[in-house]
Amino acid sequence: MKHELVFLFDVDNTLLDADRIALDLGAYLDKTVGHDRQQRYWTLFLFKQLRDELGYADYLGALQRYRVEEPGDPHAIELSRFLINYPFKRRLFPDALRVIAHMKQQQGHVVLVSDGDAVLQPHKIERAGLLAAVDGHLWVSVHKERELGRIEARYPAEHYVLIDDKLRILSVAKTVWGPRVTTVLPRQGRHARSINGRDNLGAPDVSVERIGDLLRGALDMVVPIPPLVCSGMQTAS
Repeated sequence: MKHELVFLFDVDNTLLDADRIALDLGAYLDKTVGHDRQQRYWTLFLFKQLRDELGYADYLGALQRYRVEEPGDPHAIELSRFLINYPFKRRLFPDALRVIAHMKQQQGHVVLVSDGDAVLQPHKIERAGLLAAVDGHLWVSVHKERELGRIEARYPAEHYVLIDDKLRILSVAKTVWGPRVTTVLPRQGRHARSINGRDNLGAPDVSVERIGDLLRGALDMVVPIPPLVCSGMQTAS
């Protein structure tokens, strides 16, 4: 069924504080395996990020590589248990679930579109309460900006509103969908904070300081034609 309007929400550092999760994991590693081995884990993790050219955060992949390098370390299982049992719901940004509910009230279809692995990422999203909030509508891929055609085929719409903390992804979506998409940048997390004028990326249609700002009159006047004019929101020039 084709919808008039579909809201596409990123997850990490858009709805969920991924930076805080990384800090918690770092502290746990430091306590359980020691500072030196903790640094080795992050070296593997960061190397994979660079290798994938700003790909998703592959915690489990880094852990597997750590096991290969440290086959006798009994803490590897503890680290996996930490990730599986982590209280992800506590790391939702304030008002994240309320924002999703608000968008659904605007007669828009809400979908989570996230980069990540096929195991931990869906688990994390479900544990955080996000999967239930969007009635199970989830798309997880390695690079979602390369999957826009497939996302459109699965969730066809007259117009999309894409909310993502990565300006690079918003820019790709604007190139592909043009005026059929309104791009919204919440300036949360390390990616959004690192944006500068030298990035040569187009400005988002709308910029907010935090995801909860979308409740303050934002998107109350939803029309499937950008620019989206709402109160309580800073519109990029």
